[in-house]
Amino acid sequence: KALEDQGHECHVQPVTEADPADVSQADLICVGSWTQGLFIIFQHATADSMRFIDRLGDLTGKKAVVFCTYKLATGKLLPRMAQSLESKGAHVVGQFKFRGSDPGSEFASFAASLN
Repeated sequence: KALEDQGHECHVQPVTEADPADVSQADLICVGSWTQGLFIIFQHATADSMRFIDRLGDLTGKKAVVFCTYKLATGKLLPRMAQSLESKGAHVVGQFKFRGSDPGSEFASFAASLN
């Protein structure tokens, strides 16, 4: 919604349903995950989020954003997701994390910074 409010056409899908061929047509790819781990150690993205990134083809010239929600800590989750996208050729232009499940206006501010 925050990106649509800025005039962008957006398609939001769970990573388990998103088609990599459709994603390859996007101008900006946003991939998110809930943070998993043991309290404050071993934080990582969900297996589904990382499998989705692995399924993506060549992203050379595509902009990407990674984001996560968390309870206690994120560790290196965002840099690892970013590195996975960059290994496919994407240029990661932003990373966003939010404690809890509803980032609300904080994500809107982050989205506005991407222009």
